[in-house]
Amino acid sequence: MTQGASGFQQVISSEQELRDILGYPSEVVNRKVVSAIDSHCKDYIARSPFVLIATADGEGKCDVSPRGDAPGFVLVLDEQRLVIPERPGNRRMDSLRNIVSNPNIGLIFLIPGLEETLRVNGKAYVIKDEALLNQMQAHGKAPLLGIGVEVEECYMHCAKAFKRSMLWNPESWLDKEQLPVPARILAKHTGSTEEQITRSLDESYRLRLY
Repeated sequence: MTQGASGFQQVISSEQELRDILGYPSEVVNRKVVSAIDSHCKDYIARSPFVLIATADGEGKCDVSPRGDAPGFVLVLDEQRLVIPERPGNRRMDSLRNIVSNPNIGLIFLIPGLEETLRVNGKAYVIKDEALLNQMQAHGKAPLLGIGVEVEECYMHCAKAFKRSMLWNPESWLDKEQLPVPARILAKHTGSTEEQITRSLDESYRLRLY
């Protein structure tokens, strides 16, 4: 344990220190990782409307970005490959720029109301295969690009984080009046007015979802 330049007083600096504090996984946990999209993983992905994508650039700087659409929007090609459609966004292209410099990717698939999630790790590619992209049309529009993933690991992640957070329990949700106001936050960060941001977001959501 060391004192890091970050200013934190006690920083763990080795796996052994972690193990000394947290221990080792059970045999079931060690065995749960599979190396292909089996029928169970395929069924989970087919029912999922939402996936979180973790990528990093060539220097290791990380990013997590959401993707979502109707359940089944992610196309499973076979036991080793899937494709995530790239719908219109804000053109920052954080995930795509990362992938072209560092192919490693991590995915977490969610199904509303189900607390266990599916994790998928592998290598990613930005693809423009027209035949594949046309299979992922939505509202009459095919995506211009997709994220193709060669799967290396799939496994179920336990529900503890969802149980602790009560994420799917409506009784734990804040009242609408208590929620942060995204337009107000963006206005502060960009120097625009809240009204301008509200109009811009509304237009984007109405006209440029697909």
